[in-house]
Amino acid sequence: MSEVSDDWRPNASIETLRKRAEIIAEIRTFFTGRGYLEVETPIMAAFGVTDVYLENLKVDCMGKTYALQTSPEYHMKRLLAAGSGPIFQIFKAFRDDESGRWHHPEFSMLEWYQPGMTVEGILEEINALFQALSIPTKLKVYTYQALFETYLCLNPFTVSISELKSCLNKQDLSHTLNEDEQDIDQYLFLLMSYVIEPELAKETAPIAVTDFPISQASLARIEAGRAKRFEVYYQGIELANGFDELTDADEQLARFKHDQAIRKQKGLTVPEIDTRLVSALQSGLPESCGIALGLDRLVALLLQQDNLKAVTSFSN
Repeated sequence: MSEVSDDWRPNASIETLRKRAEIIAEIRTFFTGRGYLEVETPIMAAFGVTDVYLENLKVDCMGKTYALQTSPEYHMKRLLAAGSGPIFQIFKAFRDDESGRWHHPEFSMLEWYQPGMTVEGILEEINALFQALSIPTKLKVYTYQALFETYLCLNPFTVSISELKSCLNKQDLSHTLNEDEQDIDQYLFLLMSYVIEPELAKETAPIAVTDFPISQASLARIEAGRAKRFEVYYQGIELANGFDELTDADEQLARFKHDQAIRKQKGLTVPEIDTRLVSALQSGLPESCGIALGLDRLVALLLQQDNLKAVTSFSN
């Protein structure tokens, strides 16, 4: 008889999976205790995302092609427009993206929305959630601009391409972009990833970064020349991305069309616009704040693991 392979075994120990289940149960208790409704939305959807930096995985079913969702955001906003009130979801998401210690094409996400809440209010709610999960230190809040000025002596809202190229040279990162790159955000993304995020890893407290450039607004509202968007980091790992949600249907449609134009210019696939989300906004989406949090990453950090594989049952 041939030797039995061990490749059938789970990635994580059963004890780790028990601890993971306890964390998820605590999260559910936290949200239901605050009056949130737990919801479920489709993983397969008729529309994907137009976001230039995301790619949907596709699946064919009964003669139709569906997009595996990168986030339940569009469906959850349709629930908000229908009068759901505060909602949360623990969800399997899929992205045709890189794979590594902190990235899997299939991953678990926690997403929640609270009508009537401000960015400041939802940051306080994140503090409360973290404390319930035994992260005792409160969020430190920095603006996007303050981080670039502190660590790179650059104002990301006024910096020129030539200044950014010079900065990349000083950081030995010039090889990472084409010489003729004219998209300022590409430079900012690199500097955030390779220079600023390692500095955030030195902080013992979770970090919230607020007030992003308009070009990085995604589905966030814009106020005073800043996108009302925030990101949360813990131990240098990006955990969450949140918005003071855009409620203007015309503006949302314009952003979707802009995304499509950029994707076409870059030679990427051009997904159809989710007209149902646009219709939901037209019918009246309440002023809301929402946040998507990488659940596998959070569990790994809480259990002092340095990769996602160690806290998930199987990779495939």
